[in-house]
Amino acid sequence: QVQLVESGGGLVQAGASLRLSCAASEGTFGSFVMGWFRQAPGKEREFVALITRSGDMTRYQESVEGRFTISKDNAKKMMYLQMNSLKPEDTAVYFCAAANWFTTLPPDYYVWGQGTQVTVSS
Repeated sequence: QVQLVESGGGLVQAGASLRLSCAASEGTFGSFVMGWFRQAPGKEREFVALITRSGDMTRYQESVEGRFTISKDNAKKMMYLQMNSLKPEDTAVYFCAAANWFTTLPPDYYVWGQGTQVTVSS
């Protein structure tokens, strides 16, 4: 089964940018719908962004629309989340995940990475 590994998190000030990466270990990366999710302390895991198998369609959580951009490179088996104009409320552990259909619901995703911490200071 494919394994996912996130990287790129860190500690930044409000207004800064970060680029998260998600690498797949094997498999046909283009066969998966891919998503980014985040979980802040004491809160449930929430949808951030997702992208279709071919990368031709994306969807975002309203609070990140216009600031975050999801993309993927099927040949490199990589997915990215470019995060601009970061806010303290974006602080969370960010996870990438794979699903078989275009969905924002965490239970529909069957492969998850271990997560990468993003901390935004005010």
